[in-house]
Amino acid sequence: MPDFLTEEQNELRQRADSLAQQISEMELNSSDPKKVQLQIRDKSKRAGIFHLTQPIEYGGLGGTAMELTIARESLAIKNVGHLPGIFGPSPGLLTKASEEIKQKFLDPYLSGDAESGFGFTEPPDAQRHTWAQSEGEELVINGAKSYVTGGSNADFINTLVEVEDIGPAMVLIETSRAGVELQTAFSSVDGSHHASFTFTDVRVPKSHLIGEAGTGMSRALEQVNSVRMAIAANCIGLNQFVCDLVASNLASTKNGLYPNHETRVKFGRMRTHAFAARSSVYRTARLIEAGENCVNEIMASKILASETIAELTDIAIQIVGGEALIESHPLASIFRRVRASRLAEGPTDTLHANISRGYLDLNLGRI
Repeated sequence: MPDFLTEEQNELRQRADSLAQQISEMELNSSDPKKVQLQIRDKSKRAGIFHLTQPIEYGGLGGTAMELTIARESLAIKNVGHLPGIFGPSPGLLTKASEEIKQKFLDPYLSGDAESGFGFTEPPDAQRHTWAQSEGEELVINGAKSYVTGGSNADFINTLVEVEDIGPAMVLIETSRAGVELQTAFSSVDGSHHASFTFTDVRVPKSHLIGEAGTGMSRALEQVNSVRMAIAANCIGLNQFVCDLVASNLASTKNGLYPNHETRVKFGRMRTHAFAARSSVYRTARLIEAGENCVNEIMASKILASETIAELTDIAIQIVGGEALIESHPLASIFRRVRASRLAEGPTDTLHANISRGYLDLNLGRI
């Protein structure tokens, strides 16, 4: 399709398409999910996709925003982009850490021998943000995080902490440290695994600060914006998957009657909204690659992509009928996953409010 891609980007799309086809032909409902994940990882490595999420200096391919968007969309078009094992662990915030932290935590994380969580959200009844006091060469941390992404199996948590008299900071906290307590491990509606933690007089060396204290919020938002783009790219791929599924359903003889005018209007609306969302995500990826300040555009793209797939899935279920609600039907699984996507990395209403503030208060953002 003429997306004004370079020869290298088109070649990447072909490799991602081929990988998606291979995965879609696998037996994914195995009693040994870890074995399936390893098989997917091996296929992804051979396709040159696995290492896109890892920087060149750490042995990865250093995929750009556009390359990651292309790969994620292509995989989602076959409804396999959400499966574990396709992409390697991204170092994210740890690239900003000290050499000591990189050697101790980053190497085993990238090799798959350690798992991390991301602690950003406080409980709604928290009296204050998770905070730290400085005592000599240590930080003493207290507080709680109610939704630690990936926290249920995490060996360490990249945690947003308010350092008294300095400001917000990202701090690496091992889950094995004294005073760290896993309160609840839980699965989200989309099948992902998370946890809540409390921190009681947890002592960590100041070397566990990721970057300088006072810069924690901006560093956390870098990670959040990266995930928002990943969600958006996956959603626009799913938009095409759902549109293709509905088109196939309408064309099948078992559907009986030729699509009536009302159904045609619904399907036309689906494709129109899918086109708009996809255009937004690709434009934003190009802005990121150009080095532009596009925080507001990232939020807008995430909103458009996640709200569009939610709308399309709902329409598709109405058109396909009761069979779409059977547990094994792809629309049933997509329905659960996309509901979570609308909340992930900021609910839609919150992002709308942030976009409004960005323009009205800071004169940022494009149309």
